[in-house]
Amino acid sequence: MLVSSFSFTRLRAQFIKEVLSVLRDPRSRMVVFVPPILQLLVFAFAATLEVRNVDIAVYNQDAGRWSHELIQRLNSAHFITRVRHVDSQRHLHELIDRGEVIAALAIPVDFSRTIAAGDSGLAQVLVDGRRSNSGQITVAYLSTIAADVGAEVTPDTQAPVPVVVRHWFNPNLIYRWFIVPGLTGILALFSALLITSLSIARERELGTFDQLLVSPTSTPEIIISKSLPALAIGTLLGLFMVGTGVFLFGIPFTGSFGLLFASLVLFILSVVGIGLMISAVSMTQQQAILGAFAIGVPAVLMSGFATPVENMPVVLQWLAQAIPLTHFLIIVEGSFLKTMPPGDILASLWPLAVIALATLTMATVFVRGRLQ
Repeated sequence: MLVSSFSFTRLRAQFIKEVLSVLRDPRSRMVVFVPPILQLLVFAFAATLEVRNVDIAVYNQDAGRWSHELIQRLNSAHFITRVRHVDSQRHLHELIDRGEVIAALAIPVDFSRTIAAGDSGLAQVLVDGRRSNSGQITVAYLSTIAADVGAEVTPDTQAPVPVVVRHWFNPNLIYRWFIVPGLTGILALFSALLITSLSIARERELGTFDQLLVSPTSTPEIIISKSLPALAIGTLLGLFMVGTGVFLFGIPFTGSFGLLFASLVLFILSVVGIGLMISAVSMTQQQAILGAFAIGVPAVLMSGFATPVENMPVVLQWLAQAIPLTHFLIIVEGSFLKTMPPGDILASLWPLAVIALATLTMATVFVRGRLQ
């Protein structure tokens, strides 16, 4: 049904024009399509909190059995590339100061003698605090090795009952199973954000914005035509990344694909509204790209992708609830590994719908202000 102020024929023409402008512009193609695919393949292996291939320094002043047993365990540890032996405490500190080792172990002269006497042997661990997260994980690994040595020292009759840990949803603690679903939301966010951010800014930079103002196209048609290409391309990229996670990386997908697809569409719609607001206030495409990253990077940092939202101050926790990526990450990560129930998905889905309605409404006001 056609209305005098709204024409599906004009809308279709505007939509085709927007799609062609994205596909024909080398800059747009490079920004929108190439980085997400490369980043998914690279970040899936590079973005990890696991500690591997690190060097450990050891200053062993003890010639007894248990110090050699501890060092042997360090040599066979999978996360250590090299155990560097030093002959002084000063050399130990220098290696840490220069960043050549992430941690250092100083074993006193009475280490084995103390253990033989029935007491607990003490060794000093020095950690590079500049790499706080990796340092803490390294200390946990070293503590596990020390506990294994301690279990061998303690007689079986006195040994404590071992704790058996079962990791739900990711039993082998494969970090890629966690990182790839999160990257799906992040890369889809930047793709949709950049497409819509460049839309009006491109018209203004190429000098066709004035022609758009005098054309018979109505404001709703312009807004919808600017939104649909980003919605389509962002959704397709998101589905491509989901498929890559399942078929290329072998991540089990146990949730509902229909609910995930609906969540992805609402997520892209909410991002489209933000992108349109950026594009409406940008005079050039360069400003639009900078604006997209100025919004996108804080959104990623506050979304709970790398650090839990609960660790943030209360004010930032409330602010994080207004970020669409916060809710989409819960859905996409739960859909891959957890078989998240529909009720839990809907609990994160309705905030996405509210955010999408709010951002699209604000985008309409911004764009209408620019057109008038």
